[in-house]
Amino acid sequence: MLRHHQLKDVRNIGIMAHIDAGKTTTTERVLYYTGVSYQMGEVHDGAAAMDWMVQEQERGITITAAATTCMWRDVQVNLIDTPGHVDFTVEVERSLRVLDGAVAVFCAVGGVEPQSETVWRQADRHDVPRVAFINKMDRAGADYGAVVGQLERQLDANPIVIQLPMYDEDTFAGVIDLVEMQALTWDAESLGAKLNRSAIPAAWRNDAEAARLQMLESLADSDDMFMEQFLDDDVTEPGIRTALRRCTIGNNGVPVLLGAALKNKGVQPLLDAVVDYLPAPSDVEASRDLDAEPFVGLAFKVMSDRHFGRLTYVRCYSGVLRRGDKVLNPRTGEMFPAGQLLRMHANKATEIEALHAGDIAAIVGAQGPLTGDTMCAPGADVRLAALQLPEPVMSVALTPASEEHRAKMHSALTSLALEDPSLDVHIDTQTGQTLVAGMGELHLDVLVDRLQREYDVLLTASRPEVTYREAVLESGTGVGLVQTRAGQKGVFAEVTVEVAPAVGADVAIDVTAVENTISREYVTATHNALSRCVTTGALAGYPMAGATVTVLTAREHEFDSNSVAFELAAAQAFKHAAMQATLQLLEPIMALEVVVPVDYVGDVIGDLNSRRGRVTGMDSRGTTQVVRADVPLREMFGFATDLRSKSQGRATYTMQFTRFDPLPKAMGEALTNQSAG
Repeated sequence: MLRHHQLKDVRNIGIMAHIDAGKTTTTERVLYYTGVSYQMGEVHDGAAAMDWMVQEQERGITITAAATTCMWRDVQVNLIDTPGHVDFTVEVERSLRVLDGAVAVFCAVGGVEPQSETVWRQADRHDVPRVAFINKMDRAGADYGAVVGQLERQLDANPIVIQLPMYDEDTFAGVIDLVEMQALTWDAESLGAKLNRSAIPAAWRNDAEAARLQMLESLADSDDMFMEQFLDDDVTEPGIRTALRRCTIGNNGVPVLLGAALKNKGVQPLLDAVVDYLPAPSDVEASRDLDAEPFVGLAFKVMSDRHFGRLTYVRCYSGVLRRGDKVLNPRTGEMFPAGQLLRMHANKATEIEALHAGDIAAIVGAQGPLTGDTMCAPGADVRLAALQLPEPVMSVALTPASEEHRAKMHSALTSLALEDPSLDVHIDTQTGQTLVAGMGELHLDVLVDRLQREYDVLLTASRPEVTYREAVLESGTGVGLVQTRAGQKGVFAEVTVEVAPAVGADVAIDVTAVENTISREYVTATHNALSRCVTTGALAGYPMAGATVTVLTAREHEFDSNSVAFELAAAQAFKHAAMQATLQLLEPIMALEVVVPVDYVGDVIGDLNSRRGRVTGMDSRGTTQVVRADVPLREMFGFATDLRSKSQGRATYTMQFTRFDPLPKAMGEALTNQSAG
């Protein structure tokens, strides 16, 4: 069992990358070389320890962020392996929210790809220090220099290359450590477990000296203290490491390492870099005695486990949490006892006695917390920054085989939506169908597969549909009045609502003007009704975006009012206000990247133009061309088949949501008429 380590000897890191960059393969080597696993699981065999879900093993991709803990040089490394597919980007978001550092993995051939940029920007937003690992250096076309250039141009990063690759003819033989000035090679018979350090071969000496000078100059440009040492010719190996650590933690530079994880080369120096350069919790909160403060943690993931039930993954920021301790959820004001505490290894677990500052672990059975909730000791009442969740862009309608399966389906969807906050589950008020919105076709396909396999629900799913948004261009005001009388008893509620445009995509509901004019329960009923209204809009049944819904006035009757009357009146007022306002439909726009042989570029661009696409850039990548374009999601159905046909199966593509744009007027009118019909 792992002992509790001092904060300086803990690293909370994530491994992030574009799909197929080798992220999970790298993680599997980390587990093997640190002794957590006794054999290497391979992604292509469906045997990777961190890809434990059936859907992950079948598809060869990471779907859910998996946590584990390992030891390297007597430092406890809490590691989260995150998905590389854009449809599961919420897993990256909530992981980065609680991590102190990250390893960004890049393919030496593919370089900075779309999801590489997405996860890098997420790390930027959370101010997470990074080291970069350029993987697949053994591949034909590997060009680490080109990738370093992309880090500078596309990611606005300051890469500091600390290794130089060595090749034996066309075979990737190892690397030169530019800090220690040693050649590193790996023993094939030991599956890379044996790392050999030797003098730099004479053939590589001049290149190594030039590369080291470039590293020192880059480091001097990034760190003022090291600049003085560099100018005074007082450069030592410990001084270089200290400067690299200072530069990395300050997000002034990114150490770049090289390797080929599948060939078992380069992973141990990467682990050294995690220990040497990425921050400990004490580096992030250097001025505080975290262990001595009250317990404060963040629930960054909630999931259902068939063995343990509900698991709440928590990052502890201060204090200590022991089993049975009372915990406050500041969002709800509720208290609950901490249950069993588990150190997770993918879907396996080891019980621990306490959760200390800097730790990441799971609490069994906590029913109150949701993803993003703060958890703290009674009396602390601290609220940490919430998560930013992506907008769903695609939906499916689910039809169960029977009423029995309908009940099972809704129970399962409740659990899955709790587990994945990027899912939006609601009932279509016109058709009664259950609609589930998510981040893309793969996201929804995995959801349906889980409903059928894990929850034994018989159902059919419709063809995926694009999820639009309804934006407000000009304000409108409406009144809702519910007034009836039957004998001595009447029903009364009156609400006036304004629907107005707002900056950004968020929707705000403001009831402050009536908080002191009607009963509190009626204020709550009004707010709840308007919350439901904005999820179905008023134009074509789609969620609203960029709007403020303000309750201007409200009247109640001393005897005849009730909460239901105010819900009805608020819904009426919203409908009338929306009719007076000017609304517009927005469609999701996808950032598309197509990698295609030069001979087929013209055909691909012609196809994109026919889909209302707009080419935003083109680059050469070896013998292929990279075409970047913004394309409406509704036009992308069938693109994969057409691309294979036009390129004889030689082109590939990736896409991710980038923004909502106005839908052309004729298309918007057609959707509105279809909804009305």
